[in-house]
Amino acid sequence: MSYAKLPAALLARAHPNMDPVRRIRLLSARLRSTASTSTSTTRPGPGGPPPGDRYAAAGKPAQVELARDGESAPPAVPVPGPVPVPGPVACAVEVDFDNTREAYRSKGNVELLRSLLVFKLCTLDVLVDRNKELMALSRKVFGQRLFEKLMKMTFYGQFVAGEDHESIKPLIRKNQAFGVGAVLDYSVEEDLTQEEAEKKEMDACVSEAEKESPDIDREKKYKAHRQFGDRRGGVISARTYFYADESKCDNQMETFINCIRASGGSSVDGFSAIKMTALGRPQFLLQFSEVLVKWRQFFNVLAAQQGKSGMTALEQTLELDQLKESLTKLGVGAKNDIDNLLTGENLGSSGTIDLLDWNSLIDDTTEITNLLMVPNLQTGKLEPLLKKFTAEEERQMKRMLQRVDVLAKHAMENGVRLMVDAEQTYFQPAISRLTVEMQRIFNREKPTIFNTYQCYLQEAYDNVTMDVELSRREGWHFGAKLVRGAYMYQERERAREIGYDDPINPDYEATNLMYHKCLEFVLEEIEHNRKANVMVASHNEDTVKFTIRKMNEMGLPPTENKVYFGQLLGMCDQISFPLGQAGFPVYKYVPYGPVNEVIPYLSRRAQENRGMMKGSQRERSLLWKELRRRVLGGQILYRPVW
Repeated sequence: MSYAKLPAALLARAHPNMDPVRRIRLLSARLRSTASTSTSTTRPGPGGPPPGDRYAAAGKPAQVELARDGESAPPAVPVPGPVPVPGPVACAVEVDFDNTREAYRSKGNVELLRSLLVFKLCTLDVLVDRNKELMALSRKVFGQRLFEKLMKMTFYGQFVAGEDHESIKPLIRKNQAFGVGAVLDYSVEEDLTQEEAEKKEMDACVSEAEKESPDIDREKKYKAHRQFGDRRGGVISARTYFYADESKCDNQMETFINCIRASGGSSVDGFSAIKMTALGRPQFLLQFSEVLVKWRQFFNVLAAQQGKSGMTALEQTLELDQLKESLTKLGVGAKNDIDNLLTGENLGSSGTIDLLDWNSLIDDTTEITNLLMVPNLQTGKLEPLLKKFTAEEERQMKRMLQRVDVLAKHAMENGVRLMVDAEQTYFQPAISRLTVEMQRIFNREKPTIFNTYQCYLQEAYDNVTMDVELSRREGWHFGAKLVRGAYMYQERERAREIGYDDPINPDYEATNLMYHKCLEFVLEEIEHNRKANVMVASHNEDTVKFTIRKMNEMGLPPTENKVYFGQLLGMCDQISFPLGQAGFPVYKYVPYGPVNEVIPYLSRRAQENRGMMKGSQRERSLLWKELRRRVLGGQILYRPVW
């Protein structure tokens, strides 16, 4: 009998030279409950007492209306100030986000003027909508050298740190002197036409078997569709990689390695960001995502048969005796095979199986393609997702896993934390599972690998709670970056046009509540189990204030380095620098790369700032306030000292 297999085994097979003791330690680390009637939410974890009521507390309605990144909070529910919560809170930390003197201490007057100019230009629709054409025209009119100088005085200088690892060091050192770290991000992208992007995507996401038989039965969501082949459409906040060949993936891996080394050499406990779609053919991510989703659907069907519908992911459990009976009736495997798989060392003696147990059923096969087996809910049989895989497709899958493993090892060796960015929902189940498997291996001693959770997704809370629970059972350090998300418009349109359920929360308020709910859950996990870590990646001042209040309530000092904050370079300095100077771990996403090759990135920054600057005048008003203060105070030639 075969069940869904997880990448922990695959990473081991892709790396036969991996330390076998470490591999055995990983696979034997699953801690099972022995209470026959317990659900997963009452199982004790290695880092603290049973979650108990705190899981219920995490589901409480939000007390604060959170705002979209870059926009002010809805006026109907104002956020009370000051930041600290009144009462006997030990070591409460106050942060004043209205103190422009402290917020802009690191900026010279010329930098303030540049920010005001760039933000003003970002509000002009004609400039933003035609920014690529205007930059191309400027290059022709002024010539390459003068064009680059002009860009460095404006958009490039505002949002990009420099052209290479050496040129970015002065900015990184200056920011560190004022308490702000760096998440290095090499932001070079191909400047493809829409037709070129669509062709590359279809070539990379359609297998040989599908090319031979286009009518193969696949879930619509997890198939490539030419009208959405250009994954840049409707996306303004994330880089996009298109697969060309394996050598290009190797080159992109080397670029990430250089980022990791640069981050390790420029700061202590820095971050480096990577994207899975840069590391291999996305066909595998599509297929593996479909497998994971189908196995979860199979679990839900079995849970419904046992009257367990409508529960949260952590609450759903299957009675083993009933499960064995159901699987036997469905003809999924022989009775002895089912008994062997669902008893003994695999699942302990709890008498129940939850979704985490279900996911841990690994069939130790030698080929990665055997991973892609799915249950047919009509026949009850296990079938391969595709009938045929070529030898090259098998090698491509292994190479992606190997590249991921290489990057994680380099991060460990250089003392750098690796942040895996989230991507589209049809890739994300596979990306998240691969990231969790890296966490299980590399987060044993400290949080090295961070997963990203997009809180505009309806399933965000389930995903966060499941991964936190797995980390508690197995005793590794949970690391999360919480974002609102970058692909909403694209995802909505794709779901509507192709015909599957919209994965996005129904409205803006629901996304705010989801962000709050996920953040509160992880903060409470930190309170009970100091092995959890979270980066609050948000430009929303009210979200940051809420986090600080929760930390003060918990008595969690910023110096404990469990809660981090993150913003983009050149944006929301009035949040980042006061946090850093108050002792909070705060990081700027620091893009770098040659001027001509980061133009796609700069184009997105212009579009993102258009919405932010039109929605809120706060940042510009603070910049003007500080500039006036300096002029009236005789600091016309102010330059930061550090």
